[in-house]
Amino acid sequence: VPSAVFPLSCAVQNYSWGKLGLESEVAKLLASSDPLVHIQPDQPYAELWMGAHPRGDAIIQDNRIPQKSLGQWIAANPACLGAKVKDAFQGQLPFLFKVLSVNTALSIQAHPNKELAAKLHAQFPEHYPDDNHKPEMAIALTPFEGLCGFRPVEEIVSFLQTVPELRALIGEVAAEQLERSGSDDPRGVSAALRVCFTRLMKSEKKFFVDQLNMLVKRISQEVAEGKDTSGSNGDLLLRLHTQYPGDIGCFTIYFLNLVKLEPGDALFLGANEPHAYLQGDCVECMACSDNTVRAGLTPKFIDVLTLCEMLNYTPAPSSSKIFPATQSQLDPCVYLYDPPVPDFTIMRIEIPASIKLYLVSAVDSASILLVIRGTAVGTSTAAASEMSLRRGSVLFISANESISLSLSSLDGMLLFRACCLL
Repeated sequence: VPSAVFPLSCAVQNYSWGKLGLESEVAKLLASSDPLVHIQPDQPYAELWMGAHPRGDAIIQDNRIPQKSLGQWIAANPACLGAKVKDAFQGQLPFLFKVLSVNTALSIQAHPNKELAAKLHAQFPEHYPDDNHKPEMAIALTPFEGLCGFRPVEEIVSFLQTVPELRALIGEVAAEQLERSGSDDPRGVSAALRVCFTRLMKSEKKFFVDQLNMLVKRISQEVAEGKDTSGSNGDLLLRLHTQYPGDIGCFTIYFLNLVKLEPGDALFLGANEPHAYLQGDCVECMACSDNTVRAGLTPKFIDVLTLCEMLNYTPAPSSSKIFPATQSQLDPCVYLYDPPVPDFTIMRIEIPASIKLYLVSAVDSASILLVIRGTAVGTSTAAASEMSLRRGSVLFISANESISLSLSSLDGMLLFRACCLL
C-alpha cells in the first residue's frame, strides 16, 4: 500500500517577536512531540509551519516514502489533494497551517486582494514575492489579543478629544471632518477616516516622535499618580512603546479595535483589513502567499502609501470581528470555522473523555491534523503502520482517507484540522 497518511516534522521560525523557550506553545508542542528536541530557554519560538511552503516544507516521518518533504510528495502525488482542489489550485496545497506564539507585537499590516497582489508583485517583486491574496484566520489556544479593523467612529473621536498629541498629528481640519461625519453617510465616514489615518501614518518622523514622547511621559505620570488612563488607552500605549520605542505604530491603537479572544474564539482577516497580533498563542491558517504590506511596529520594509491606499476604512465594533464556529450537523465533536474564501477551512475536533474510539472522517481534500491535547493510536488503511499520536503530533491526510483513533488519554482530545472544502 503506498502511504497516503503519514506523520510530519514541521519547520519552526524563530522570529524575534516569539515567546521564549518553554513559555512558547510552539516550543511546548515541539518538546512534547519529540523528546529529543532541545528547547533553548532564551530563544524565541514564534511559528510552527505545517505545510509545503518552500521556506518551511514539512519533513515526512516515514522512511518507506521515497520523498523527503511534503512539497516533494504532493508534486509526485497530486491526486492526494482531491480532484477539485488539485484543479482549482494548480496541483498545490492551497493553505499553510501554523501555530503562533506571540510575545511582542507583530507589525501593523494588511494583505492585498488578488488584483492588488498581482500589481504589487509586478512592480516590486523583491517586497511582494507572489501574486496571490493572503486571507488568514487565527483561533486562540490561550487568551489572545490583537488589533483588528477600524474602531467605531465615536471611539476614535473620543480619543481625538482626550489625546491632544494624537490630534496634533492628524491636524485640526481632518479631526473636525471626522467629528462632523454622520452615521447616515457611511462613504463620508470612510473618506474622513482615510484622511485621518493617512495623515497620522505620513506624519513627519521628528514631529511624531516628539508627540509620542510627550504622550508617554504624560501617561506615565498619570499612572504614577494612580489615575485611570483608560480614556487614553494608557496600558496598551506604554506596552507597545516599551516594545517599539518611537514607532508610529503606537498611535494606531486609537484607530484600530483591540480584540480579545478566549481559547476557541477566532479572528478572520480578509483582504485589506488592518491588523497586528499583540500577544498569546493561536493556530492560524492562511492562503499560500507571502504578501504583507507593513506600516509600523516593525524594523522591516514599510510601505505606508500602499497600506493607506488599500485599507478597508469601514468602522465596526470589536465584537463583530470574532468569527463564529458552527457545530457540525454530522459529528457533534466537530466545530467548523468556514471563512468566506475558498482556500481553507479549519475544524476544531473536541473528543470527550467518554469516547474511546473516534473516526477522523474522510473529506474531499488533503488535510493537516494537529494534536493539541490527548493521546491516541491512529490506524488507517492508507498508512503503512499504526501511528502514535500525542500533544504536538502533526499528520498529513490525503483526500478521501480517514483515520481511526483509539484514545488512551483520560481527558479526551483536542485536535485542529485544516483542509479545503470546495
